[in-house]
Amino acid sequence: MSQITSVQTGQNRRMLLIVSILTVCFFSVSNVPWTLDDYDQAKQAFVSFQMVGQQRWLYQTTPDEGMGARGGRHSSHHINSKPPAVALVSAALYQITRSWDFAWRFPSFVAAITLAVLVFRGARIFGDLPALCALAAFGLNLLSVRLATLVRTDMPLALVTFAVGLLMFEKIRTRTSWTTRDQIALGVVLTAAMFVKGPIVWAFVLPPLVLYQLRRKWCPDFPNAWSGWIPWIASFALFCLWLILGIRFIDGFYEDVILNEFGARFHEGIHRSQPLLFYIPHLLQKFAPWSLLIIGFLVVALRKTKAATGKWLGNLSPEMFWLMTWALGGIVVMSLIPSKRVDRIFPAVPPLCMLLAAQIKAFMADNVIRVRRIATFAIIFAAIFTGTYVTMRVIGGYRNHRDALVKFGREVRRIAAAEHLRYEILPGRDESLLLYLQRPRFYTRIETIAASPGLDALVVPSDEEPWRSGRFPYRVTVEKKSEHPSSYGFLTLPRR
Repeated sequence: MSQITSVQTGQNRRMLLIVSILTVCFFSVSNVPWTLDDYDQAKQAFVSFQMVGQQRWLYQTTPDEGMGARGGRHSSHHINSKPPAVALVSAALYQITRSWDFAWRFPSFVAAITLAVLVFRGARIFGDLPALCALAAFGLNLLSVRLATLVRTDMPLALVTFAVGLLMFEKIRTRTSWTTRDQIALGVVLTAAMFVKGPIVWAFVLPPLVLYQLRRKWCPDFPNAWSGWIPWIASFALFCLWLILGIRFIDGFYEDVILNEFGARFHEGIHRSQPLLFYIPHLLQKFAPWSLLIIGFLVVALRKTKAATGKWLGNLSPEMFWLMTWALGGIVVMSLIPSKRVDRIFPAVPPLCMLLAAQIKAFMADNVIRVRRIATFAIIFAAIFTGTYVTMRVIGGYRNHRDALVKFGREVRRIAAAEHLRYEILPGRDESLLLYLQRPRFYTRIETIAASPGLDALVVPSDEEPWRSGRFPYRVTVEKKSEHPSSYGFLTLPRR
């Protein structure tokens, strides 16, 4: 028996090493070549860019300042709706490394690796194999690898949200009361979550907590998961202070942030409204095969007990009940909000990984060999499935010249530096172009271009004025056309 155990331990360690290497590799390369052209990455990147360039540390505008819905030019602007925590980290990293690509993407990458470690360590209480499966479930799925280096707040939000839920899980598992130190830790994590993406953290932890505490009334043996009001009120009060200062001192903050960003998400027809069950098929597909494995274990557990669902739920341990409510509560709440996008459900993925580990632990008591075979097959399938996705995405990105605007911006900066040109950018469809060219805003005074003192060149959408009409005395220096949906030209004015 000891020899069998030793062999299994060695296999787990080798598999753990392979899964860890694959996870880091997939996280690193899945979004190569790096661009800011989709998933609102340009808006998030512009926040830190504006912090460094204009010292706007608490409140920033979006990169479409000075643009209308169709690229029309006017003088209005939009306030950035997200709190500044992640952007502050990126701004600090840029001051150290002087690389925007690194500064923008490193926070999400570090959050992804840290989250993988926390998931593995949290699942270790269920055993080596369940912990290995939990790590594989987090690292080898399409959602995690897609978000790992995106310039967005989803991965940092998932990290702090998981930390909150894990603190409660540890209190339930160890049957210990909340100490002052625990409350301070919870308050710090909740405050971090508030300044990453606002009160959305509540959607993933408060509904499960309420259900668990209600369940505790009928089951006195359930340990207390409630920390008291102080951490919650203190973190929300700090966030409200940021909101109040913004409303009081920043023009347009109330309309852009409170009404249009937060409030409008609860109305139909605004912010990509989607059907009620929008997230379910996406999770089944993008979290496969782990989503199917979780459902399969659940069905087998119900059939094994030969009991009604209510009776089966009544026999659940406090730990399993919390994991189920934690994993599913956020999905239910987010499904009730009309505004939906696939990445917004990502904070539910790490709890699902913990739930899978708990299920594997429960089934290992009956048939270790069968569960090990299922786990091995799932890991191999997930590695092939995720690896194929990453490979096709990277190859497709280079083949289709996804980074065409990045290269165009680099070439324009090179020419401008070599010839000492002062250039501006006319509004176009691509907010990211501002960042590729490292300019603070779009140029809107098109009527006075010819008479603008000190203006040597313009970056112009090739289907708009003045490129199309030729009514300005410019010569074409660089024109970039590719499979990218937008095309731009660099027009220089002869020296006067």
